[in-house]
Amino acid sequence: MCYSSSEQRQRAYWRANLSLLAKLLSVWFLVSFGCSILWVDWLDQFSFFGFQLGFWFAQQGAILVFVVLIFIYAWRMKALDRKFAVDDSEELSEHQS
Repeated sequence: MCYSSSEQRQRAYWRANLSLLAKLLSVWFLVSFGCSILWVDWLDQFSFFGFQLGFWFAQQGAILVFVVLIFIYAWRMKALDRKFAVDDSEELSEHQS
C-alpha cells in the first residue's frame, strides 16, 4: 500500500492526537480514580486547606485537574495543528463546497 504525503501527514497527526489524548486521560484516571478511591485512606493522613487530602481530591481536586487538562489539551492541539499544518478554516471550506 502506498500512501501519499498528505495521507502520511494525516496519519501522523492522528497518531499524535491519540497519544496526547491517552496521556491526558491517564492523568485524569490516576487523579479521579486513584486519588479519590484507591489511595484515599493513605492521602487522608495529609491535610490541604484544612481538609483531608483524599476527601479534597474526591470533592474538588479531580474536577480542577480535569479543567486544567482541557486547557492543556487545547494548548497542545494548537501546537500540533501548527506542526502538521492543519487549519480548521480550510477543512470547513472544503466540506461546505
